Amino acid sequence: MKIRIIAMLFLALLVTGCTSLLDKHVSWEYEKPEQFPVLRAVGYAPISAQGGNDPQIRQIMAMRASKLDAYRELAEQVYGYQIKGKSEVKNLIAQDDQLKAKVEGVIRGARLVKSYPVGDTYATELELDMKLVFDLYRINTRPRKIKKVEYY
Repeated sequence: MKIRIIAMLFLALLVTGCTSLLDKHVSWEYEKPEQFPVLRAVGYAPISAQGGNDPQIRQIMAMRASKLDAYRELAEQVYGYQIKGKSEVKNLIAQDDQLKAKVEGVIRGARLVKSYPVGDTYATELELDMKLVFDLYRINTRPRKIKKVEYY
């Protein structure tokens, strides 16, 4: 009987030993960077290489392609490239070299600065204000840091 009571007390201490004896209240505040850069990107697309018989349709398609290229360049600046390389050697002779680059990400808040033809190429300039990106991120995810902890 004594062993059973001691075992129950030991089990109760073991279970409650991991809990906090004090309750706490945590206050949070937002962290804001000291400066926000403005990123700029230019995308290009050839007009004559676009599909379609009508020159106006080719120009519109080049406009769209150059805008996507500018977004890709912004994604490169924000997220960077993922580079994969592969070299194959057989009997100490290089057989095959491969290099693949990939960029992936979400760009929010980019502003179209200018879109214009340059000869047979269409160019689009985009701008990404990182302060706007920070504000959009804060609205969507609400990041926090500990401001104050009160124990009572």
